[in-house]
Amino acid sequence: MNIDVNSPRRAPRQLLGALAVVACLCVGSAHAGDSGARHHARGPYDASTYEVVTGDDLAAIAARFGVTVEALKAANKLGSDQIEVGQRLVVAAGTQTGAAPGTPEITGVLGSPSATTTIDGAQLPAPEPAFGGVIKNDALQSTPWWAPRIVPPKTAPNVLLIITDDAGFGVPSTFGGVIPTPALDRIANNGLRYNNIHSTALCSPTRAALITGRNHHSAGFGVISEQSTGFPGYNSIIAEDKATIGRILLDNGYATAWFGKDHNTPAFAASQVGPFDQWPTGMGFEYFYGFVGGDANQWQPNLFRNTTQIYPFEGKPEWNLITGMADDAIDYLNRVNQTMPDKPFFIKYAPGATHAPHHPTKEWVEKISAMHLFDGGYNKLREQIFENQKKLGVIPADTQLEAWPNAVLKPWDALTPEAQKLFIKQADVFAAFAAYSDHEIGRVIQAIDDMGKLDNTLVIYINGDNGTSAEGGPLGTPNEVAFFNGVNEMPVEVQMKWYDVWGTEQTYNHMSAGWSWAFDTPFTWFKQNASKLGGIRQGMAVSWPARIKDKGGLREQFMHVIDVVPTILEVTGIPAPETVDGIPQAPIEGTSFAYTFDAKNAKEPSHHKTQYFEMMGQWALYDEGWLLSTQVNRAPWEAFGVANPDPLNNQVLELYDLNSDFSQSQNIADQHPDKVKELKALFMAEAKKYQVFPMDASVASRVVASRPNITSGRTEFVYTYPMVGLPQGDSPFLLNSSYTITADITVPEGGAEGMILTSGGRFAGYGFYLLKGKPVFLWNLIDLKRVKWEGTEALTPGQHSLEFDFEYDGLGVGTLAFNNMSGLGRSGTGTLKVDGKVVATEKLERTLPMILQWDESFDIGSDTLTGVNDADYQPPFPLTAKLDKLTIRVDRPRLTEEDIKTLENTEAIAVDGKPIHHLQSGPQ
Repeated sequence: MNIDVNSPRRAPRQLLGALAVVACLCVGSAHAGDSGARHHARGPYDASTYEVVTGDDLAAIAARFGVTVEALKAANKLGSDQIEVGQRLVVAAGTQTGAAPGTPEITGVLGSPSATTTIDGAQLPAPEPAFGGVIKNDALQSTPWWAPRIVPPKTAPNVLLIITDDAGFGVPSTFGGVIPTPALDRIANNGLRYNNIHSTALCSPTRAALITGRNHHSAGFGVISEQSTGFPGYNSIIAEDKATIGRILLDNGYATAWFGKDHNTPAFAASQVGPFDQWPTGMGFEYFYGFVGGDANQWQPNLFRNTTQIYPFEGKPEWNLITGMADDAIDYLNRVNQTMPDKPFFIKYAPGATHAPHHPTKEWVEKISAMHLFDGGYNKLREQIFENQKKLGVIPADTQLEAWPNAVLKPWDALTPEAQKLFIKQADVFAAFAAYSDHEIGRVIQAIDDMGKLDNTLVIYINGDNGTSAEGGPLGTPNEVAFFNGVNEMPVEVQMKWYDVWGTEQTYNHMSAGWSWAFDTPFTWFKQNASKLGGIRQGMAVSWPARIKDKGGLREQFMHVIDVVPTILEVTGIPAPETVDGIPQAPIEGTSFAYTFDAKNAKEPSHHKTQYFEMMGQWALYDEGWLLSTQVNRAPWEAFGVANPDPLNNQVLELYDLNSDFSQSQNIADQHPDKVKELKALFMAEAKKYQVFPMDASVASRVVASRPNITSGRTEFVYTYPMVGLPQGDSPFLLNSSYTITADITVPEGGAEGMILTSGGRFAGYGFYLLKGKPVFLWNLIDLKRVKWEGTEALTPGQHSLEFDFEYDGLGVGTLAFNNMSGLGRSGTGTLKVDGKVVATEKLERTLPMILQWDESFDIGSDTLTGVNDADYQPPFPLTAKLDKLTIRVDRPRLTEEDIKTLENTEAIAVDGKPIHHLQSGPQ
């Protein structure tokens, strides 16, 4: 059973059994508690010494203070067991000499309120220690005893673990990029650069591996949480036998906090009814300030403090989450430092940058635009980054740069002037987002320095949780939600309508994949591509001034994000627990890279020898320099096609020798067929060991797969009270189905207006509301088109029944079982009724096939964050009528036997990738 780390029940669980063992190591196994006729040491004591009284002997004193007789004699230089009345003995257990490994380090007088101890860490939480005082019939004759406070070993550093989002190897200046990242430079120049650390190729999976020290499938995150399926490697649940680094450090005395992106809470457990065991506060992080999900509007995010949604941006149009979370982190660090200066901290710091939407402040866009970094286009940018990398020495001088992939992405010179203008704006905004985020990270680092704690702080700064994202497609997009609904090549002339507001609250923007290819230099391909280094190779800088002296050094050993947890455990002196909450723990699967901190080990062969990679059917196997990988058969923006039915075998296999081919540019599979066969067998063994099977190459279809959320199996939902903040993953899902929404309301004298029900926001969603007294139902089709059903007259005072009925024409998600997406996004007819009378009817030729805006929520009675139609209202737009009852009935299509026969005999079909490209609407 999981125990909430914030629960008061955890408070007394402070001391592991090893301490109780130490307390019993005195002569004759005497116990410090009341053991019958035996006498007790009853003299006065202060913080570190005890005054001998009549009747004392060393055994009694040792028992009282939880030390051994031999330790007492050694600390006081006693040649025998003889002691004298009035003699003062040093009794602080921390004065013990020659303590055995694993023996708790105790400071102060054991039993006093100020005593502390380390634990051996095998069992978490630590069991209750045996009471070490004396209990008689009355308090005056008894001796109080407090369990010591648990602390990490004295040499344990603070830890600041930073991971940015969707940023490839060539993004930051630290690794040859043109985007200024002085905070990352600072860590690298005062510590070490690492040019050979790897991610999993996708957000949630990398983050699960990072905080557990286990491979992403082992941790249940074979894909992002929004694509989870009912298999152990893919269910988006970090199992109880894989405690996070936050939980381990918390129970060993650290202050633990998580800022920014949480993409490791299952999408079906993100509502305010929990359960909260998979939220940061349930995984060992005492404090959480951030957003739950893959992305967030940085101007108006779905933001939480612990598990409560907060709105610090209300009334502050210039507010931005990148600065907001830095401010909150600095405040947290100062509170910890001022309240308990000697308590070490562990911070996971995970900004949303540079995941879409790219939302920097105007100031940063102006700074970057003035630098004209991208005027020459993405081909020249790639060449410039490549030359910078060679000059810096972060890649070998003989690294090969492959030719531009003309068949995948148009070269810059083949673009129209209008496209070039748009693309430069896209890159400026992306770069501003990266630079802005690094600047705010720098403020957090400086705050630690200002406290005088940076010298003993291990800073691990990982650039990106995967390669640069290409989910904007070859042309980019003003609305990333469009990509997730199959619109991935919005014409440039349509996008230009958002040119002047690109990166503001009016866009959910992403850039052209041409820039993404350049930002992954010297490698190829992108985020999602687990078989290419462009998708999995990250840059990392590590500093720890008290320990790392080889400032500015480069480390080239092969590593993976699963290596971070064992590294932290090694340098803190804290072991991986054997059990947590009574659950035996699975082994840590990573390998510590702490050995690389010493200059003498700069060229030490990598301790991490073998590593598999797999993401949505593309896979690879690294083994001591060799890399077997599948040929890329799907660009990331091609997410709506037919899935490879046999991704293990139906692949073209490539082989690379990374010892001599840093950029994975020379396929030598034909020269080493035996090696290919050997490594494929090894991959299969690794895949079986780490829960990779059953391998699944589908992408978009998994977004609409069934999950055990709180709406699962339900067809009717009734609400009688206003409610906001229900996330998409736990709210009624209306897409690809027929449905009826009925609102029974009472209109007061003078009329009413406001939101009855909405889900989604400015970039995709629906709303049912009263506008100037008239009922309106509106579908926002990815901010390209808005379809409105509207009553002809304002509602009179009194009771009314409003109904919106939608009849869907498609077969629904059931077609996905046949590798066929033809049931999604089909047409349907909507009808609005007032008191049973039809007032508006309209047919939608296309509906949204996949998602609404998933960082927005399902709201009743008002609208949080952004609205579905700015032209009609501005949030919160509270409902001024009385909501008597709101009922939603969903009629999901069921396949007939005839449908099934047809699907079984039909070639697999993909969702039309261009459902509404012809729409020409601009920002409203």
